[in-house]
Amino acid sequence: MAKSVKRKDIQDFAIAVVAILLLGYISSFVFFRIDLTSENRYTLSSITKQTLSELPDLVHVTVYLDGDLPIGFKRMRRSLNENLEEFHVYGKRKFQYQFVNPSASPNQKNRDDFYRDLYNKGLEPTNVQERDPKGGSTQRIIFPGAIVSYRDKVVAINLLKNNQTLTSDENINLSIQAFEYEIIKAIKSLTQEEKPKLAFIHGHGELDELETGDIARELSSQFEVHRAILGGEVGGLESYSVVIVAGPTESIPEADKLVIDQYIMNGGRVIWFIDAVNVSIDSLSRGSTTLAFPNTHNLDDMLFRYGVRVNPTLIQDLQCAVIPINTGLAGQDTRFSPVPWVYYPLFSAPSTHPITRNLNLIYSRFASTIDTVGGNSTVTKKVLLQTSDNSRLLNVPLFISLKQIEQSPLEREFNRKRMPIAVLLEGKFESPFKNRVTKSFNNGNPFQFKEQGIFTQMIVVADADIIRNDVNRRSDGAYISPLGFDKFTNQTFGNKEFIVNMVNYLSDDTGLMSLRSRELKLRLLDRKKLIAERFKWQVINMTVPSVLMVVFALIWIFVRKRRYSR
Repeated sequence: MAKSVKRKDIQDFAIAVVAILLLGYISSFVFFRIDLTSENRYTLSSITKQTLSELPDLVHVTVYLDGDLPIGFKRMRRSLNENLEEFHVYGKRKFQYQFVNPSASPNQKNRDDFYRDLYNKGLEPTNVQERDPKGGSTQRIIFPGAIVSYRDKVVAINLLKNNQTLTSDENINLSIQAFEYEIIKAIKSLTQEEKPKLAFIHGHGELDELETGDIARELSSQFEVHRAILGGEVGGLESYSVVIVAGPTESIPEADKLVIDQYIMNGGRVIWFIDAVNVSIDSLSRGSTTLAFPNTHNLDDMLFRYGVRVNPTLIQDLQCAVIPINTGLAGQDTRFSPVPWVYYPLFSAPSTHPITRNLNLIYSRFASTIDTVGGNSTVTKKVLLQTSDNSRLLNVPLFISLKQIEQSPLEREFNRKRMPIAVLLEGKFESPFKNRVTKSFNNGNPFQFKEQGIFTQMIVVADADIIRNDVNRRSDGAYISPLGFDKFTNQTFGNKEFIVNMVNYLSDDTGLMSLRSRELKLRLLDRKKLIAERFKWQVINMTVPSVLMVVFALIWIFVRKRRYSR
């Protein structure tokens, strides 16, 4: 009896081994992956799979997030490693990656040189302050970024999101959500055979090459960036994927307006940065007072026909940036202190659209509001930027004085909420030149006028300072500051990412921007509850597994004893 039982056990074991080996052999010919998470955390999008499977040559990603890291960055590294493993599955031998510890060298000079090299390549360091067991604290430099290389080209990716309104855990989670988008965007920009073209319009007092230098440098990794003078030539913009009109201060002639209009009618995409009010910051800094008056850019009729009106008003907002003010007493040394300035609003970006999802606050100066108008049912409108819940409007002309800082703003006067600042328009637009004589345009040359456009998109932003970077002019030259960087608080706002997202959205024909809509649920522990119930859970974790093991062992002994005693 015992021998037959033993023989049967051996047969069952042999069958199980053979079945496992057979299943493993069959599965080697079949590729499949199962994601059991509710938000499909480990499932790549179709555009990602296609991009990786069609790589023409080797792409290598070097991640500088390794070594002894704080808890949050360890979680970030683990998630990034999981993403890159998935990338390698679909990219196979044409996608390679590695993690590097930038602080590995024991030599301080070598570490500093390595840090400097990473910074020059475009990676931004993060200082992390940690407490030691003795009650002190130490600061460490971490580079939460990666360098993507393809053939002889490289691009730097800063992976850490730094939204000042969110906690560190929330910022880490936003960073994890953006991994797939950021890496695939970099790969597509490196592997594309021919870059699409982008044009900044010039000739009407728009921001110059220095004032848009930082964003042009950022966009140059994905586009051929040009400066275009229209000259009234219809069709001169046909080769550009996106056109940017950045802060015209002079009246744009009708012939140039027609050039832009016909570009739109034929499917062209435009981003308008319009200052409805002129305010001289230089006059304000020199004389403490300046006059704000309407800007005569001659675009009101054109934008109105497309579906928006940029109002000649000024916004004041309690959610604002700071300016330096001399707080030293008369006769004493000059002492500048940062003071909130309600004319420098910080705009919130709704998280419901791929362009504005997970963006930091947007820095602006002397901004206006936008109204949506018109009855064109084929055009949809989406607000991309808005004021806070504590804002108000001022009509122009008016005098603006720095002495207003001495008066504390009354909160009851800031009773306007969420006024639109930037609007996305999508649809088939109607030309403002419809029913007008156009024979004299295009420098007298014949052209085919189109009064109803095909489907396209445009974005209107009621402040040109959102795309303007500061320029420091010295005797040895002019130096460009990073767009969105506030030198008085050392904060970097979301201006650059906002503009890059707008351009990518308008030029996206592959669905890449849909990756920005991905959301991973942030499951954080309740810290208060964790501290209050810490001892209880420690006891449970220490005793319950041991007790369960003893119980299972006793049951197993009892079952075997009954089985073989027969």
